[in-house]
Amino acid sequence: MERARSLRVEAVILRHSDWGEADRLLVIYTREIGKLRVLAKGVRRLRSRKAGHLEPFTRSVLMLARGRDLWIVTQAQTLDAYLPLRENLLRTGYAAYAVELVDRFSYDEEASPGLYRLLTETLERICMEEDPIPAMRYYDMRLLDVMGFRPQLFHCVGCGSQIIAQDQFFSAVLGGALCPNCSQKDAGARPVSMQALKYLRHFQRSSYAEARRAGLPAAVRPELEGLLQYYLTYLLERHLNVPSFIRLIRKQSG
Repeated sequence: MERARSLRVEAVILRHSDWGEADRLLVIYTREIGKLRVLAKGVRRLRSRKAGHLEPFTRSVLMLARGRDLWIVTQAQTLDAYLPLRENLLRTGYAAYAVELVDRFSYDEEASPGLYRLLTETLERICMEEDPIPAMRYYDMRLLDVMGFRPQLFHCVGCGSQIIAQDQFFSAVLGGALCPNCSQKDAGARPVSMQALKYLRHFQRSSYAEARRAGLPAAVRPELEGLLQYYLTYLLERHLNVPSFIRLIRKQSG
């Protein structure tokens, strides 16, 4: 890739920012080479033919030419605009959450076809599912797997004993479940109910079709979301931006 003067990639647009008077700087995640920062010249002009193919969450085929400092988008063609994401603010929030996680966890020019496939499948599920929440929690668990942070949920990370059917603890520092006897090994460990742990374990070892059939009871959703945010925040060493936006939309929509 270092010697190539042009590239053809399939990519999801993660985000963009204005650049100069008429250009945009895009952060994209490609199937072939991972995350890239590329320049789209003239797309803020009214007559630009590329602008509609370069909106956030869009999956497009891009032709890139090497510039002095950045790859430059020379052609763009939409493969999937995921239109339902733009018609519902809550779905927009879920999509923004999915791309923020990819953006935070990935490094420039580090390919991960599995992560690209997970992202595109999740964007499609957010569009299609009447209730996208199970898809989002499944996404969290699968992303942890792909990025090498799979939590240990079947044996205590403190003593190695098998987790039994009772309330336990979860340690972000140690990377998994702690039995009650080992909870003191991490003062920051969070309690986790056996029901929440059951769903985490099921999502971790199941296909999406199997996870979807299991459903996700309303009573356990806040606990799962809070637990996963606790773990993701620890791994990233910073809070994510989008969850607070999603909470605000949920509150306003009643």
